[in-house]
Amino acid sequence: MTQVLAKPLELKAPPSPAKRTAHRRALLEWIAIHSLGIAAALFFTLPFVFVFLTSLMSDSQALSRDLIPHTWEWDNYRRVFDTPGFLTWWRNTLLYAFLGTALTVISSIPVAYALAKFRFRGRNLALMLVISMMMLPPQVIIIPMYLFWAKQLDLSGSLWPLIIPMAFGDAFSIFLLRQFLTTIPDEYVDAAKVDGCGDLRTLLKVVLPMAKPGIAAVALFQFFYAWNDYFGPQIYASENPGAWTLSYGLESFKGAHHTDWNLTMAATVLVMAPVILVFFFAQKAFVEGVTLTGVKG
Repeated sequence: MTQVLAKPLELKAPPSPAKRTAHRRALLEWIAIHSLGIAAALFFTLPFVFVFLTSLMSDSQALSRDLIPHTWEWDNYRRVFDTPGFLTWWRNTLLYAFLGTALTVISSIPVAYALAKFRFRGRNLALMLVISMMMLPPQVIIIPMYLFWAKQLDLSGSLWPLIIPMAFGDAFSIFLLRQFLTTIPDEYVDAAKVDGCGDLRTLLKVVLPMAKPGIAAVALFQFFYAWNDYFGPQIYASENPGAWTLSYGLESFKGAHHTDWNLTMAATVLVMAPVILVFFFAQKAFVEGVTLTGVKG
């Protein structure tokens, strides 16, 4: 007859009061830290959720206190695009944002490279001039600039007075790129010159591949500025509806649909969506570029 021997039960000693206290404290710290993060995320996210939900409501429900649409009116977005001039505003904004960003990056890189890696008399003075230009609000010089573009070059009623100056660099972009380029060791530049590379080839082959995060940060800053710019189009393009951008045209759209809050919110979503998507896909390079600019002065 086979006898089965039962394995004796192993009793674990209860955790000590000190361990229980430490575990409880760690749990409370975890809850506190993540609660603040969740609260901050909700604080910044809920307004976008409210705008999106309102954009899908009917005309009558958008004027009520309801927060959730009774019926999801996706047709509101088609009605926005059917508005005369809306597609033109999109085209003008894309032209302003992409062309302006490209010109700013291309023109700012050589200046920033010279300020970061060249040794010449007056370099510190040139850097101080760049910083002083950052402190000068555009509203201070808007009158002489408008007279120049409108009276001398007859370019009022278009976006070219906003796009052409970007081909001559931007003070903030130059300063941000210069700060990033100073984090690149000079040994790489010296080694390239020893191998026979000139300044231009060193910039294109050695420095630019290492400066991609800084360039991405500058490009995103400029793209966001141009996409959301309201002051510039108001000054130069207000007299010509065919040259309006989304930021300026949205004000006109709001005036025409002042009781149709669902359509106004749908237009707002369409204006915000490209900026959110661009930042979502490029946030890693953006954060890295902005972070490294403060490593070395």
